[in-house]
Amino acid sequence: MKKATLILGDGTRFEGESFGYDGNVAGEVVFNTAMTGYPESLTDPSYAGQLMVLTYPLVGNYGVPPTEEKTAGIEDFMESDRIYASGIIVSDYSEQYSHWNARESLSEWLKREKVPGITGIDTRHLTQILREHGVMMGKIIVEGDSVEPKMPDYNKINYVDIVSTPEIKVYNEGAPKRVVLVDCGAKNNIIRCLTKRGVEVVRVPWNHDFNDMTFDGLFISNGPGNPEACEAAVENIRKFISNPDEKRPLMGICMGNQLLSKAAGAKIYKLKYGHRSHNQPVRMEGSNRCFITSQNHGFAVDAATLEEGWEPYFTNMNDGSNEGIRHKNRPWFSSQFHPEACGGPVDTEFLFDDFINKL
Repeated sequence: MKKATLILGDGTRFEGESFGYDGNVAGEVVFNTAMTGYPESLTDPSYAGQLMVLTYPLVGNYGVPPTEEKTAGIEDFMESDRIYASGIIVSDYSEQYSHWNARESLSEWLKREKVPGITGIDTRHLTQILREHGVMMGKIIVEGDSVEPKMPDYNKINYVDIVSTPEIKVYNEGAPKRVVLVDCGAKNNIIRCLTKRGVEVVRVPWNHDFNDMTFDGLFISNGPGNPEACEAAVENIRKFISNPDEKRPLMGICMGNQLLSKAAGAKIYKLKYGHRSHNQPVRMEGSNRCFITSQNHGFAVDAATLEEGWEPYFTNMNDGSNEGIRHKNRPWFSSQFHPEACGGPVDTEFLFDDFINKL
């Protein structure tokens, strides 16, 4: 292994060793407290432009499942067609792996997709810094690579435009009901959860005007980056919900919650260090029902700024931030967390049933 250094935006340095692809990279440094699920997280488009810190100390011990196996046009074991995280930071990388479904090591996969990793980092200390300071930009510098990585302004880049599908795609074609999926960086499991409930899914680019299309329900996906960069999607959603005769169901997840909320007049703000884990507790408003959820987002909705007719649907029990909204009279709702999980708990997958039952 070559020597590698993580340098944070405030100048803090962590010395470690390179694994995966030996190359320099820069990005927004964020931490994820999940104990498992690194193949799913790395292929989640919501991590585009980010250096992912895994707080669980041992990473890589169960290898990586097949990346090429597909069913109905989507990968069986991944959340997209490639790794979207810019880099991965771990405490202890396990070179040896054992799992019935493993096809290669994490390091081999990273090398193949040219994604750098750094191990030997005190991720507990690093996470404490990020919690106190907030997420910040950083870079991984590998011994022998003299190319200085460009430090992007994460908040000003439209990552949704980078990761969204460039063309319309159809899944489960011919099903009796049709759902338009606005792809802001959609995870594969959203498509799985919809198609297994017997609907046709028409996946469209993030800025596609779906209002003239024929469909029974509208779905807005998760995605990376700053929702303020996605005004075209907000305008299309606003056109949909502003129609006084519109009664078709609408559901949003993560970025979908933020874009729907913006269309409903709400303001968005950036969280200090975000929610990235499999154990975030959320409460359904108007009840004592609390759910453990999987989350991956750095921005949140100011529910107090929603227009009349809208209300909070879920609230985070750790910090009180908004976790979803709903319309008081029409079948429109969203969640900031991931009811499709993968990885993580599936306690809230019933939201897909609620959506399908309204079609």
